[in-house]
Amino acid sequence: MMDLQEQFGQIDIYLFDQLLRGRIAPGMRVLDAGCGGGRNLVYLLRAGYEVFGVDADANAVEHVRSMAARLAPQLPADSFRTGPVERMTFPDDFVDVVLSSAVLHFARDEDHFAAMVHEMWRVLKPGGMLFCRLASSIGMEHRVVHQSGRRFRLPDGSERFLVDEAMLVDYTRTLGGELLDPVKTTVVQDRRCMTTWVVGKGARALGR
Repeated sequence: MMDLQEQFGQIDIYLFDQLLRGRIAPGMRVLDAGCGGGRNLVYLLRAGYEVFGVDADANAVEHVRSMAARLAPQLPADSFRTGPVERMTFPDDFVDVVLSSAVLHFARDEDHFAAMVHEMWRVLKPGGMLFCRLASSIGMEHRVVHQSGRRFRLPDGSERFLVDEAMLVDYTRTLGGELLDPVKTTVVQDRRCMTTWVVGKGARALGR
């Protein structure tokens, strides 16, 4: 019998919550934009989802291809591609779910952030879901040190592109999407704040 670690890998707990609520259902196409080594893909690959991934790190993509070949050998290697999130090679309206976990806060500036968000939105089907986890200033506004633009130094010493609630609400409106959950933020003591932003493209409602 598989243990939980073997079955789910190191999945983001907030992504796991979306699975539990049935928002990422079997048969859906799922794209991990900025997949890294694929920590959020283990369960999806095991469960037979049609999984895709993109990352700028070629070594990370090779690792995900190897993992997919072992867990989901029916998937073609080309499902996992090397490249920047802001210039993906997948078609418009291609997937049901786009995942972006700990990626957007590496944006160089507001133009780069916008390019990544709009590209993820482009490949998302109408009725689909964009799930993002990213650093924010929410709950730690007086403990981050402004550097330039929307880049700040965090208490943990790192420098990140930080969003706030108003920015995420404005992006949701600009995209023509709707919040599927309220914007939720976890304050990691003396380190950072991580926010979950879940947006529907089309006919879904907050809280469903």
